[in-house]
Amino acid sequence: MDHSFLVLVLLVPCLLCFSSALETIGPTQSLSDGETLVSQAEVFELGFFSPAGSANRFLGIWYKKIPDRTVVWVANRDNPINGSPGNLTLTASGNLVLLSYSSDTIVWSTNTTSSKPMSSSVRLLATGNLVLQDGSDPNSEVYLWQSFDYPTDTFLPDMKIGWDLKRGLNRHLVAWKSPSDPSSSDFTWGLELHSYPEAVAWKGNHKYFRSGPWNGIRYSGAPEQKPNNLFWFKFVSNEEEVYYTYGLQDKSVLTRNVLNRSNDAWERSAWSDPTQEWKYYSSVPKDKCDNYNFCGPHGYCDMANLGCQCLEGFSPKSPDKWAAMDWTQGCKRDKPLQCGDKVGFKKFTNMKLPDTTSTWVNASLDIKACHEKCLGNCSCTAYTHSDIRASGSGCALWFGDLLDIRTFSDGGQDLHIRMAASELGGDNGNRLKIAVAAVVGIVGALGMVFTIYCCHRSRTKSKGETGEKGEKEQKNEHSGEDMELPAFDLAMIINATGNFSANNKLGEGGFGPVYKGTLADGQEIAVKRLSSSSGQGLKEFKNEVILIAKLQHRNLVKLLGCCIEGGEKMLVYEYMPNKSLDAFIFDDKRSYLLDWPTRFSIICGVARGILYLHQDSRLRIIHRDLKASNVLLDKEMKPKISDFGMAKTFGGDQSEGNTNRVVGTYGYMAPEYATDGLFSVKSDVFSFGILLLEIISGKRSRGIFRSNQNLIGHAWRLYSEGRPLELMDPCLEDTADSSCKFSEVMRCIHVSFLCLQQRPEDRPSMASVAVMLGSDGPLPPPKQPGFLIDCSDGPSEADSSSGKLLSHSINEITISLVQAR
Repeated sequence: MDHSFLVLVLLVPCLLCFSSALETIGPTQSLSDGETLVSQAEVFELGFFSPAGSANRFLGIWYKKIPDRTVVWVANRDNPINGSPGNLTLTASGNLVLLSYSSDTIVWSTNTTSSKPMSSSVRLLATGNLVLQDGSDPNSEVYLWQSFDYPTDTFLPDMKIGWDLKRGLNRHLVAWKSPSDPSSSDFTWGLELHSYPEAVAWKGNHKYFRSGPWNGIRYSGAPEQKPNNLFWFKFVSNEEEVYYTYGLQDKSVLTRNVLNRSNDAWERSAWSDPTQEWKYYSSVPKDKCDNYNFCGPHGYCDMANLGCQCLEGFSPKSPDKWAAMDWTQGCKRDKPLQCGDKVGFKKFTNMKLPDTTSTWVNASLDIKACHEKCLGNCSCTAYTHSDIRASGSGCALWFGDLLDIRTFSDGGQDLHIRMAASELGGDNGNRLKIAVAAVVGIVGALGMVFTIYCCHRSRTKSKGETGEKGEKEQKNEHSGEDMELPAFDLAMIINATGNFSANNKLGEGGFGPVYKGTLADGQEIAVKRLSSSSGQGLKEFKNEVILIAKLQHRNLVKLLGCCIEGGEKMLVYEYMPNKSLDAFIFDDKRSYLLDWPTRFSIICGVARGILYLHQDSRLRIIHRDLKASNVLLDKEMKPKISDFGMAKTFGGDQSEGNTNRVVGTYGYMAPEYATDGLFSVKSDVFSFGILLLEIISGKRSRGIFRSNQNLIGHAWRLYSEGRPLELMDPCLEDTADSSCKFSEVMRCIHVSFLCLQQRPEDRPSMASVAVMLGSDGPLPPPKQPGFLIDCSDGPSEADSSSGKLLSHSINEITISLVQAR
């Protein structure tokens, strides 16, 4: 008989019944099953437990003095220890590891090492936070690891729910599957990252409840959440963190928020000593109006009338279903709005603000400027203050359908909704702001804004050079323009570029050629010269001035000024000495200069640049022509996105737009854009996915691989066959031992497939992409990506079924698509 097995059988019951408490766990020390770690003031306790009705062992934290153990955190929730005790050890490398006695395998780990591993220690704080810290300074609040960063189903005071953007960490709650099973269920709660963040509960892939955005005092959908003598609340949103937290005015009170799968609710409760039980005092959803989008688009839920109503100016989209109390299809406008219609805004009060997925926010605008901003964009459907403190401040705009609205008898806030002017006559005393939104076509709009941003010569030539008549003609030509860009004289540009010498030519695009130049002070520049024979180039030139004149980001190329003189129209940019990314990754010799750390840095830099365009710039910008040749590299090989001639702008992040003129580069286009002219921020995400594969592989997306596959098909085949690393550029394998992190390569390949999903709604946002690239957490499994059409011969025929004509050039295969009207 195996005597070691007999000893273990005899030992296990003793371990389970024996109990002793520790204050800390030091280097190479351990916590065995039967021992516990107790917090200061003996509020919380860490140890091993088995849920009622289960033999599995888990490492968890619970309230020490509350009977019927109330667990607030579980380490190994999805990997229980079966049939044997466990052991928690602080290793010599400074890593906290949970082992199973029976198999001596690692069940759970912090996966964190300390710069001073031998001085590390583990403590359980009075807040319920298990921390791994530098033992040389036990009072430090800088932790090597903490359980508050990885909550399970319970939200405790001083804990944060939300994002640490620097670390790519998403602190969110996941409910237990059942009272006897702490493993992760499909019921989750967390903060959604977009311009106007809000808390959302999900059941599987479906939104279940939405808090509304934080309005400076509370979530707009939680009017009962007001300052009181018991709690304080705080919402933080900046470049490094987006999170919600709360705390107690009276530290002696025990309170918690639990995500409960048994009744699909977020429950807030406090411990009652007299009754020795948890007293529930609030929960959400609290009524049927809290169910996400209960009344459909443009419908609002009104508990006073026990059902759904259409916003004034809207009627049920399906009257028969509406009468049968099926409100899911929502409401439609009585008078559909077109650009150029006379419109105004009607103020609705006591509203839970609509879903903020498609919003634009500016904290510095007042309500008048917010009104004008929405009025000037015919895609804008509503606006309000983003912060309701004092007399209100900031601006939030909505685009597209208004979803998940309800009214409150006490609470909510004002929402100004776009209406036809003819519907605003009988407003029952509400203050109206009626105006004509005269929105012209895109070319006219570009021309109008162009006159605002574009510049002319800052130094007027003397009469002796131009003559009095010529001077007057110049003044008339530019009268009324607001000079916001530095101006360059034509003579200066000619001298800098050697009179546009062929030796200084850097390349050519649809707008015309680009030249390198050197100014008198030695500054190097790149000059984009509009070709006089290019009608399309004029539109691109105007668009580029409009979009990039005031964009400031380290991963966007910087516009220095322009020159409009003597029939010439030129843009002057900072010069990128290493030219474009394609000159490296597609060149057999120069590709060796890009080791994996450099490539990964370029990937992350491009992601940050696109995220800025989509989310953080003054306007929402869709680039529409993201490709390797439009990523320039500075002297330190840092990437800068260039060429905004094809870009589209929105006042907010619309779900999608449509165009009759598809422009861009074949091989990078999203399927829905190339075939139907539909574009969105997710079109850029698709292009980024292509760029990722090209950077990893060193191969062009238009290349032909085995079985006549393009790069996406080739990469997916390798991934599906379990050979993804064979996609790597061979030159990376030569440096793999010193610089290439296979885990990062694998992660980038995985992220690329998520970006390349066929359906735009299945692709992540660039905010999510940036987080995924910067973290090492689990990623969702990708579906088969949207394969591009075989491009060995390029598109050449009209699609007779759709009336669309594709044309392309030989080099970049830049497409223009004309749709029959």
